[in-house]
Amino acid sequence: MLSPRFRLWHMIPFAAKYAWLRVRRRPVVVHFEVTMRCNASCGFCDYWKTPAEAKATELASFADAARRFDPMLITFTGGEPLLRRDLPALVREVAQAAPLTYRTIITHGGMLTEARARELWEAGLHQINISLDYLDERHDQARGIPGLSARILALAPTLVKHGLNIRFNTVIKDDNLDDVLPLVHRAASLGVGVNLSVYTDFKNGNRAHLIRGEQLAKLDALVAGLLAFKAQRRGVLSNSDWYIRQIPRWVRGEMTEPCRSGETTVHIGPTGNVRRCPDFPEDAHWREWQGYAPINCDRCYYACRGEAQAPLEVNRLRDLIA
Repeated sequence: MLSPRFRLWHMIPFAAKYAWLRVRRRPVVVHFEVTMRCNASCGFCDYWKTPAEAKATELASFADAARRFDPMLITFTGGEPLLRRDLPALVREVAQAAPLTYRTIITHGGMLTEARARELWEAGLHQINISLDYLDERHDQARGIPGLSARILALAPTLVKHGLNIRFNTVIKDDNLDDVLPLVHRAASLGVGVNLSVYTDFKNGNRAHLIRGEQLAKLDALVAGLLAFKAQRRGVLSNSDWYIRQIPRWVRGEMTEPCRSGETTVHIGPTGNVRRCPDFPEDAHWREWQGYAPINCDRCYYACRGEAQAPLEVNRLRDLIA
């Protein structure tokens, strides 16, 4: 599901840019972590423990970094990026610095309103990603924000009606295996897309939501259902067929291929330092960064890791066309 601002012919310059970036071994996706502060209290993440004083060290602009990297896709993330009151200005400057980029944001949605979404859209966003792991109050409990799931489910179709491209970011966990496919169907009925990832304890060591051995048959059934859904309705799930097929392999501990996410995807933190992965420590400032090589790490199966390994299959082209 491409942004309504793009047409099919835009695939030509984007394909050329992708080839150029890959030949030069430059990142295809750059995540601007505009803050590490967060007003949720998720058990699998410690960003909400970042002190308010960290605001003083956050970059006032990411435009120079966007101009330097000039990737295909830029994501504004955090922490909770909507805590930055100057976020529309950050988006606008990045859009001007790197015009041929697909620009998105990831938010928990608790601070998102129709007015703020439209302001960010007008500043240059092409997609708004809202975290949603359950369709009921379990999501509120997981995020520590009362009424969050109902708020998201009410706001999303309103934004879609106004022409905005909305996606749910859904993490597959031990306790939502029965809920993921219904969530995908609900999203489709609302005109919303879905990005899937798999839970990991890499971020802060919380193993509570890891998929267990006795759940593997249920996971296999979910994967089969997701692939069957994709075969009928391309464009709702943004994950490649390949990524979805590999999820059971990772959960079973059978994946030993090097992780290429630091080669194709990088994270630039609020002070300008680069990380190969959101769960790795910072390295050099983006001005001095020299690149990453693939690494032997199987601690996660985030989409950024899995899609970096995904081959360019015909089904991927069908997803884009859809």
